[in-house]
Amino acid sequence: MVSTLPVIPVEAKAEKRRTARAPKPRGGLTKKKPVDWLLLLFAIVAALVIIAPFYLILVNSFKSPAEYSNGGPLALPTSFYTEGISAFWERVNFPEKVWNSVFISGMVAVLAVLISVLNAFAIGIGRVKGRSWIVLLFLLANLLPQEALLYPLYYMFKGIGLYNNVWSVIIIFTVIQAAFGTYLLSSVYGTFPKEVLEAASIDGASRWQILWRVIFPISRPTLSVLLIFFFIWTWNEFLIPLTFLVSNANQTVPVAISVLQGDRLMDVTTTSASALLGLIPTLLFFLIFQRTLTRGITAGAVK
Repeated sequence: MVSTLPVIPVEAKAEKRRTARAPKPRGGLTKKKPVDWLLLLFAIVAALVIIAPFYLILVNSFKSPAEYSNGGPLALPTSFYTEGISAFWERVNFPEKVWNSVFISGMVAVLAVLISVLNAFAIGIGRVKGRSWIVLLFLLANLLPQEALLYPLYYMFKGIGLYNNVWSVIIIFTVIQAAFGTYLLSSVYGTFPKEVLEAASIDGASRWQILWRVIFPISRPTLSVLLIFFFIWTWNEFLIPLTFLVSNANQTVPVAISVLQGDRLMDVTTTSASALLGLIPTLLFFLIFQRTLTRGITAGAVK
């Protein structure tokens, strides 16, 4: 009996086999869907909305008041006008205000991270009784509005002689930031592998050695992120420094800018120059620690 099945040439079989083994195109080479273009458009619009205030600050910082009146806020400057920056620099003694902000923010960031680590180690690793209620208490403390804290804190620091002292602001923000850091790190340390801790204990490590030689190196990326966030959050704070730092020598950058604007001693261009000078330190800080922040955020994404 003769078979009637079609005969496939050897070349056709090889070509079919190569086609089957060919890798599929990656995500970046696939055809874009309407949803992808919509998301891209949304991202571009959001970027423009974010960039627009920075553009206005940068452009108007180098305009004269007359040029601002004639051309408006959106026009590019025709000359490099720097008297607004120099006027604000001299009026508020800007280097002194920068040092105050750097000192307060740096001390708060370091102390808050240190206290958060110690608290989270006791709650997450030490397994104290009622740990869930303690973590909830830290969360609720962090949710309290600052306006509710001003009245009791004012009389407390007035009574102990720390009113109009930078350490009053440092203590307040250290407690506030440490509450959030304790809440976050307690959840992280609660999932720490027990096998690692037991192995360190068998090797003769004390609790202090387990904290600083085992847990601290592993959680360093997370602590770096907290340190950066605490610094930036404290730098941008306004209400509490305005209330507790009344003298000119102790004021921070945001307070100095707002006080001078409230006195109506600045025109629009000088106001833009003050905003630019207040933005530059935090921008430099972010650019310096950008890689550390990126590594800390993505540290736990890939095992």
